[in-house]
Amino acid sequence: MNVTFKDIDNENLDKVKALKIKRNQEGFIESVDECLKEASICKEWHPVAIYNHDEVIGFAMYGSFGPNRHTWIDRILIDEKHQNKGFGKAAMKKLIKVVSKTYNVDTLYLSIVEENKVAYKLYTSIGFKDMNEKDPSNDELMFKYEIKDMDLNI
Repeated sequence: MNVTFKDIDNENLDKVKALKIKRNQEGFIESVDECLKEASICKEWHPVAIYNHDEVIGFAMYGSFGPNRHTWIDRILIDEKHQNKGFGKAAMKKLIKVVSKTYNVDTLYLSIVEENKVAYKLYTSIGFKDMNEKDPSNDELMFKYEIKDMDLNI
């Protein structure tokens, strides 16, 4: 497994747009098209393709916002063909490192649809803590991850 990230460009755009999630996951995350549209309007968002070696296997989007510079790993999806193989966990661990270094922050946020039990289990297993709050913009459960020095060696 060799998970890496690349900016979305003309070479990988069609492959990223072709990513599919399982039918029972629909409603848990916006489509790639919706995410890319949002990123084109709000320049704080940074969408990336997730690769395993030379193959596009997923999509993620992150950014830093507001006067307090809250930094979010806001979207991540792994194509249905590549799920349940450890790619989601590997990608999240690497995103923690990349995003925290990119924005020089020690706290990251994300939110999930309450019914998304798989995401809940994944994020808490990595060390995200349920904040017992809902994001006022979308009513999703909010999570916080506090970076420790050892985390950056992931």
